[in-house]
Amino acid sequence: MGRVVLITGASRGIGAATARLAAQSGYAVCVNYHRNVTAAEAVVADVRAAGSRAVAVGADVAVEDDVVRLFETCDQELGGLTALVNNAGILEHQMRVDAMSAPRLARVFATNVVGSILCAREAVRRMSTRYGGSGGAIVNISSGAARLGSPGEYVDYAATKGAIDTFTIGLAREVAEEGIRVNAVRPGFIYTDMHASGGEPGRVDRVKESVPMKRGGTADEVARAVLWLLSDEASFTTAAFIDVTGGK
Repeated sequence: MGRVVLITGASRGIGAATARLAAQSGYAVCVNYHRNVTAAEAVVADVRAAGSRAVAVGADVAVEDDVVRLFETCDQELGGLTALVNNAGILEHQMRVDAMSAPRLARVFATNVVGSILCAREAVRRMSTRYGGSGGAIVNISSGAARLGSPGEYVDYAATKGAIDTFTIGLAREVAEEGIRVNAVRPGFIYTDMHASGGEPGRVDRVKESVPMKRGGTADEVARAVLWLLSDEASFTTAAFIDVTGGK
């Protein structure tokens, strides 16, 4: 049946760019989305136009039952999973830690951390030689914020990405003998719609002068790093990180 990749949060931004590039690399693509079915179906159409198979599956990765259904649907529609890109993530409005509420923290950690771990669990159960699988690759989307902390804006988001970094290392070493490679990409200031969720759609233009390359990045530039880590060219690479941050 060929290679099959499931990409969470693939209806926009980095996830959508990764889905389109994966199609060009010959992957069948499971396009996960949370709410925007129209955007997800547009990505599916692009994947199919590139000659690959695709399906859009709505699921909230913070909900365990949704995650199980997402992977089962991918199995049924596209066949055996060979790759996972843990891309789904949220942030909330910019504020200091002393203004954050427990419900906000619960929402951000549920999607960014718990969701990624649940999806990785399902991927391992399918790909690991321990369970009769033939191996595969997982790429977690972290963030440059894991190193920088996002003070005054999104310390909670940065903390979730720090957790993803630790999870990447631990899982990589846990399943290395089972044919699964686990790596992460840390995007920096990237032009995506996500910044609008934080209340500042033009954030990248405001902060780009702090980047050594003096510009923001594109979703395609992040996607290329993801696809390299999924590829056989990275066959001896696990527990590794690629910073796509323009040097910041």
